[in-house]
Amino acid sequence: MVSTSRILVAVVKMCYEAKEWDLLNENIMLLSKRRSQLKQAVAKMVQQCCTYVEEITDLPIKLRLIDTLRMVTEGKIYVEIERARLTKTLATIKEQNGDVKEAASILQELQVETYGSMEKKERVEFILEQMRLCLAVKDYIRTQIISKKINTKFFQEENTEKLKLKYYNLMIQLDQHEGSYLSICKHYRAIYDTPCIQAESEKWQQALKSVVLYVILAPFDNEQSDLVHRISGDKKLEEIPKYKDLLKLFTTMELMRWSTLVEDYGMELRKGSLESPATDVFGYTEEGEKRWKDLKNRVVEHNIRIMAKYYTRITMKRMAQLLDLSVDPLRGMWDLPGPGHEPTSPASAGGLPTTAPPGKP
Repeated sequence: MVSTSRILVAVVKMCYEAKEWDLLNENIMLLSKRRSQLKQAVAKMVQQCCTYVEEITDLPIKLRLIDTLRMVTEGKIYVEIERARLTKTLATIKEQNGDVKEAASILQELQVETYGSMEKKERVEFILEQMRLCLAVKDYIRTQIISKKINTKFFQEENTEKLKLKYYNLMIQLDQHEGSYLSICKHYRAIYDTPCIQAESEKWQQALKSVVLYVILAPFDNEQSDLVHRISGDKKLEEIPKYKDLLKLFTTMELMRWSTLVEDYGMELRKGSLESPATDVFGYTEEGEKRWKDLKNRVVEHNIRIMAKYYTRITMKRMAQLLDLSVDPLRGMWDLPGPGHEPTSPASAGGLPTTAPPGKP
C-alpha cells in the first residue's frame, strides 16, 4: 500500500511541478478509476492534490482542478472530508465572484452532519457557513432546517466561543425575519452569558440591553413573564439604569403613558449617549420603526392587563383615556361594538375589560 501511495503521489507531483495541468487532471481521473486501486492510495493522492489547489493562483486552472477532484471523490466515504473542503473552497470562490446563490447551492450539497470521520468543530463550521449563505440569499426556511443540525450543547465545550457567537448572531438574523422577539431575546442572552463577552464591559452591556428590549417586545405569556422576572434579577442591570427602570415599568402593576415613556426613554433607546450607546433595536430603519410601534402596542397591552385587575366594566371613553388613545383606534384594535350596542362579555373580548354604552358606570 505504501509503495502504491508513493507512486500515485509521485505521478501527480511530477505533473504539478511541470505545470502540465491537462496531464494532471487526466492522471487524477485515470489513477482514481483504475481497477482494484487501493483506497488508501487514492486518498493520499487526493490529499496531495488538495495542497495544489491552495497553491495555484490562476483561477481557471484552480477551478478545473477542483472540479476534477470533486468528480473523483463523489460518493467515496474515505475521501469525504477532502471533498467537503474542496466544495467549501469552490463556494468561497463563487461568493467572491458575486454568485452568492450558486455558492449557497453548492455548499448545500454537503450533508456534513453524517460525516463520522470529520471533527465535530469542523462540522459545525461547515453548517454555520451553510446557514450564512442561505441567509444571504434570503432562504429562511432552509436556514431554519439547517440550524437544527447543530446541538447547542456543543458550545459548552472549550474553544467554541467564536462559533457560538457566530451561530447566535445568525439565529438572531433568522428570527428577526420571523419577528420572533422572545427567541431573539434568548439568543442575545446566550451571547451575554459567553465568557469573552462578559470580559468586555461594552459588549456585555450592549448584549444585556438587547435582552431587555426584546423581552419587552415579546408578546405576553407565561414564558415571557417568567423570563422578564429572571432578567430583572440580574445585578448587572444596575450599570444600565435606564434599561433597568424601563424593564421595571413592565413588572409594576401600574398604568404607563406612552407619551411619558417616549419623553423619558425615547432618546436613550433610539440615539443613546456617549456613556450608553443605543442598540440597533429601535434604529431609524424600516425594521426599527416597526419595533418602535410594537413597543407602543406592548405598553397598551400592559395597561389593559392592569385595567382588567381593577375594572369589570368600563366605558370606551374612559378606557381610551387610560390607554392614552382615541376611541376609534381603540375600537378598531379588537373590533369591539360601538355606542348603543350590548356590552361585550369578558369571554368574547378575550379576557379584556368589558365595555358598556356611554353614560353607564
